[in-house]
Amino acid sequence: MATTDIKGEYQPPPGYLGNLSSEQQSALDQLKKELKGQKETEFALEGEDTFVESRIGDARLLRFLRARKFNVAASKAMWLANEKWRKEFGVDEIVKSFDYHEKADVDKYYPQFYHKVDKDGRPLYIERLGTLDIDALYSVTTPERQLKRLVYEYEKSMTERLPACSALVGHPVSTYCTILDLKDVSIRSFYRVKDYVMSAASIGQDHYPETMGKFYIINAPFLFTGVWSVVKPWLDEVTVAKIQVLGAKNKDVLLAQIPEENLPKSLGGSCQCSEGCSLSDAGPWNRL
Repeated sequence: MATTDIKGEYQPPPGYLGNLSSEQQSALDQLKKELKGQKETEFALEGEDTFVESRIGDARLLRFLRARKFNVAASKAMWLANEKWRKEFGVDEIVKSFDYHEKADVDKYYPQFYHKVDKDGRPLYIERLGTLDIDALYSVTTPERQLKRLVYEYEKSMTERLPACSALVGHPVSTYCTILDLKDVSIRSFYRVKDYVMSAASIGQDHYPETMGKFYIINAPFLFTGVWSVVKPWLDEVTVAKIQVLGAKNKDVLLAQIPEENLPKSLGGSCQCSEGCSLSDAGPWNRL
């Protein structure tokens, strides 16, 4: 995997490790103090610690703090609710034993995959909603298994992809570069899968916050751009700055952020993985 186009100079953004104000550092210290040893709260399962040292660190706590504008009480509530969800959803068991044997079949009808990195060293995540065939999809999998796969991939990103990308560029990488391809999207198919999409969005927002680095919505139909213009003013300006809605002419914008050799040929790049880019999981996390 080529790394020559990855940008060099790095300055941590405000609110990240290495660039915390005194108030933000105090909020982080206070959150850690309040969480350590927390037991038997209304959020936690009886008798279980909610501060798992082996799983978290300052960087992860800061995700929750940024998501709640460094409000310690709100961040704590979000963290504890997340811990309860992890136990109820069985996240640790999913990480240990989930077998997504239908991956190749699902890929035919709803490609969702990580593939190499962008020029900032972020993992590149691609989702092709326009190829969705809902009837065929649910003949080989279920919405429940799709969500388990989503969580499995989130966890792999936290423990393998992001650390590998950080090692590659020599500084912390904590966000993804996402491409959502709406080419040939069917409103009917989208409506039928909307419950899964909403559940997936909720999992990302509530349990893996602050992971959006860049988000490109490409081949957006005219109707979508109209909806976006209405929704945009209601979103946080920091979030809006990360999102670009593009039509069919998107190649130059994508290649400004993603090395051509890392972008699949089907999206305007030059990469053609032997097993198919959507099934390769190519990236520094696999020592490629």
